Amino acid sequence: MTIDVEDYFQVSAFAPFITPDSWPQRECRVEANIERILAILEQGGASATFFTLGWIAERYPAMVRRIVAAGHELASHGYAHLRASDQERAAFGDDVRRSKTILEDLAGRAVLGYRAPSFSIGAANLWALDELQAAGYRYSSSIYPISHDHYGMPQAPRFAFRPNGPDGLLEVPITTVRLLNRNLPVGGGGYFRLLPYALSRRLMRRVNRHDGQAAIFYFHPWELDTGQPRQHLAGVKTRFRHYVNIARMEGRIRALTRDFAWDRMDRIFLEKA
Repeated sequence: MTIDVEDYFQVSAFAPFITPDSWPQRECRVEANIERILAILEQGGASATFFTLGWIAERYPAMVRRIVAAGHELASHGYAHLRASDQERAAFGDDVRRSKTILEDLAGRAVLGYRAPSFSIGAANLWALDELQAAGYRYSSSIYPISHDHYGMPQAPRFAFRPNGPDGLLEVPITTVRLLNRNLPVGGGGYFRLLPYALSRRLMRRVNRHDGQAAIFYFHPWELDTGQPRQHLAGVKTRFRHYVNIARMEGRIRALTRDFAWDRMDRIFLEKA
């Protein structure tokens, strides 16, 4: 179980309408939403990995410490939600080191995992994994093996692998199922909100039973937040993707904690590795 800790105004799809220099003036809702998520996980007996923005961590240090004190893994989502594919190598390296330092100073323990905003590591920038390894990370969850208009590396393996060779960084993709000769997403996000819950549950069970693999699920704090300010300047497609079925999301996350056993990324993948 993984949570990408960012606020509604930091979503990549809203970037043309919300500039980073306006973030400090925006209504921040992430702290309250994280408290809801921590309560859901505690009630469901689930442990998770929280991929957290350095920008958020600087402003809500007590929230970061709450995540760690509750027994969850703290991991990095970069500093300012910049896509890895939009950065030069040196800038990317600076970003991931900055966020790692901030998170480790707050948590008092090593940060081993990283997830690129918008799953923005792919065939054209696998060098990013070398930068992560050089910065001290042990694994990434940044390659999504699907075809999508904003991201994806459909030719990538569906399960944990080392893209840059046996000594390279471990990559743990979001879960997909192989149907009709293509990979279909079943690991969270807008797909999870759009599809009937029963179908998502069935497909994740297929991964567990047929493939013998753990399902990697992700969601964002804003996906539970029906009171977030609406972004009316965004296009119809963007608004649909962002807001579809958010009123049902909390109930579905609770159902996931009843229907599956969830643990942290580091315990499942690094210990096995």
